[in-house]
Amino acid sequence: MSDQRWAVIGGGMLGLGAAHLLQGEGRQVTVLESADHMGGLAVPWEVGTIRWDRHYHVISPADHTLLGLLNELGLESEVKWSPTRTGAFIGGRLYPATSTFDFLRLPGLGLIDKLRIGLTVLRASRVKDVRSLESVPIRPWLVKRSGERAYTNFWEPLLKAKLGEAHRTASAAFIVAIMRRLYEARRAGMKQEMFGYVSGGYATILDRLVRRLRADGVNLLTATAVRAVEPSERAVTVTTADGTSFEFDRVVLTVAPQLAARMLPSLAPQAREGLMSIDYIGVVCASLVATAPITNCYVTNLIDPAPFTGIIEMSSLVDETELDAKTLVYLPRYAVADDPIFQMEDDEIRRQFMGSIEAMFPAFDPASVEAFRVSKAPYVLPRPTLEYSSKVPEVRTSLPGVLMASSANIVNGTLNVNEVLELAESLVEKALEAKWDDMSKVASS
Repeated sequence: MSDQRWAVIGGGMLGLGAAHLLQGEGRQVTVLESADHMGGLAVPWEVGTIRWDRHYHVISPADHTLLGLLNELGLESEVKWSPTRTGAFIGGRLYPATSTFDFLRLPGLGLIDKLRIGLTVLRASRVKDVRSLESVPIRPWLVKRSGERAYTNFWEPLLKAKLGEAHRTASAAFIVAIMRRLYEARRAGMKQEMFGYVSGGYATILDRLVRRLRADGVNLLTATAVRAVEPSERAVTVTTADGTSFEFDRVVLTVAPQLAARMLPSLAPQAREGLMSIDYIGVVCASLVATAPITNCYVTNLIDPAPFTGIIEMSSLVDETELDAKTLVYLPRYAVADDPIFQMEDDEIRRQFMGSIEAMFPAFDPASVEAFRVSKAPYVLPRPTLEYSSKVPEVRTSLPGVLMASSANIVNGTLNVNEVLELAESLVEKALEAKWDDMSKVASS
């Protein structure tokens, strides 16, 4: 066991994953989390009588890093796999969109359009260097491969739903990353899209991970908001909101760049400006519990406009015994961090969202909804702008002993737990590189 004292600020899956790896390398690790629980975006909560993930999460057969962690925790054999059904809401109607045959029957596009869309997805799945597409605007890339009509009637509505107006400045790398993940899920599932979950959802995974960390000697501090991180010649001082100070040899920040910039008063102005300039997309995610299903599809993609991105019906994937034989539905709305929806009252969000559901599905009885809760997370993933790689913050900062990583370091990804754990591996690898003590080699610009 090394006598080096490491602090990890942020107890989401990135922070916990980094703490697990650092402790495995013999470091003494303390995790400081401002919330009263560990887990970040993966935490569970209660909606009516159901306790499940606050934001929708599934496991793909291609999530090798996540499955590796589950194996360490003794949970890999407990993953339950299910084939998924996909729907598409077009022209005021819900259509099945699970199979190739379903896709070919969708309205609004000709056969040639659909074949070109299929070839676009196939080609995207074979792109080896996604980063090479960062300089290519998303619209001309898709129009060239799928055609103008396919872009207008298929791709653009989906991009607007996922990115809002930010889709206009996105790079082709973003859509290729999404296509590749979905294609891998289908390929790993023997040509049928498969996703999995652990009984109890991420509450089970987080509970097992937290218990493992504590058993290994990691010090986990909740309800501990960090106000400042300041290095000196002998240590890095972490000061919390209540004025308590801790000293560490190394500090790793795993919070959003804007939050990290506020915690680092000694950061050079240029580096601070770089962190603050990273635009984020957040999510307002409503969860509803009902006594009857809405679609029976896991994902319903919305071609028609709606106040939410899509319909995620978790109960179509998860065994009914897990959810009290009820329907659990997520209605996410992705928006830039300063979108007015983040200031909107929950009752107004419910009015808008449920009004849309009732208009889309007249047969659905709104009286069947037993509970409705809203989660707001303004910092989820960076906007996939052109040449985004040039904006990615360095893991090693200009401050001695201070490192940082966040979802902003996930380039050309879709932000899922597997990618977060891969980032944790990369973060720890860089943190433990030889010559780390040679601070003259550290840069943050």
